[in-house]
Amino acid sequence: MVPSERLYEITARFEFLEAKMAGGAEAGEIAALAKEYSDLKPVVEQIAAYRACAEGIAEAEEMLSDPEMRELAEAELPELKAQLPALEEALQLALIPKDEADAKPAIMEIRPGTGGDEAGLFAADLLSMYQRYAEGQGWKFNILEESRTELGGIKEVTANIQGDSVFARLKYESGVHRVQRVPETESGGRIHTSAATVAVLPEAEDVDIDIPATDIRIDTMRASGAGGQHVNTTDSAVRITHIPTGTVVTSSEKSQHQNRAIAMQVLRTRLYDLERQKIDEERAADRKSQVGSGDRSERIRTYNFPQGRMTDHRINLTLYKLDQIMQGDLTEIIDALTADDNATKLAEMGS
Repeated sequence: MVPSERLYEITARFEFLEAKMAGGAEAGEIAALAKEYSDLKPVVEQIAAYRACAEGIAEAEEMLSDPEMRELAEAELPELKAQLPALEEALQLALIPKDEADAKPAIMEIRPGTGGDEAGLFAADLLSMYQRYAEGQGWKFNILEESRTELGGIKEVTANIQGDSVFARLKYESGVHRVQRVPETESGGRIHTSAATVAVLPEAEDVDIDIPATDIRIDTMRASGAGGQHVNTTDSAVRITHIPTGTVVTSSEKSQHQNRAIAMQVLRTRLYDLERQKIDEERAADRKSQVGSGDRSERIRTYNFPQGRMTDHRINLTLYKLDQIMQGDLTEIIDALTADDNATKLAEMGS
């Protein structure tokens, strides 16, 4: 049961914001007020629906004592009582504190782990899987930096993903992804185990994190080229070092101006992620939940090709539809991870 005092506080705050905006808030306040108003509106709508149903039940129960209204009340009560649990659950979910980063675009980084060439090939398969998922969501998937192996695997790739609620959907993908399969390079038919690491970071904007010019060092380098004129066009690789943290990012597109913009975008995102992790640790130093933790050292999932099986170890979810998953069908997995995370947060709210 949601405390009525809490519902009253939220409604009162929403009404205050509404009056403040209608009354002509100062220019500097408008953006913050509008954001808080927008965040509270769906919560207030759920409160209204929940209250209407609860009040309807109370009224119908009162009508039972009236002979003329009793029949109508007996018809309405079962339907209203059946609606109340779902409305209460929806309200509780709406009350879960929102992660400010959920609505943001994301930066995704994929790197091979243990397993040599096979790990690089698996990293390439993961990249393709996420590209297909993004396409199905109507998102834009733009590769910022990519380095390939001779076999077509990936040494490292960084991508920017734009769309609605990108980070909210992809944040659970951070961690170590393990694959069990017979590599194309294996002549004996033996199953090998290898891994790749995925990091999903909410894309930072200028307003999220400010980087003083004195905190960075920018070096221009000659990118490796094929020789001849190609070398001349690639004398533009940019490496940016954030001096206070030692964070280093590089970009080697042909345009030096574009390189600098890409590298700064990735640097802001990494520093923003470091700040978020620091705040999360301070808020819940004793919470060890893997779901949504973003721990890139934790093995989160196994893809077993001989059995056609995918297992997510955080929530003990096993699906025997690996072909569809590798084609980008991640909805069932992400929905399950989201539901588990919400259940954990609800339990924490109740304790």
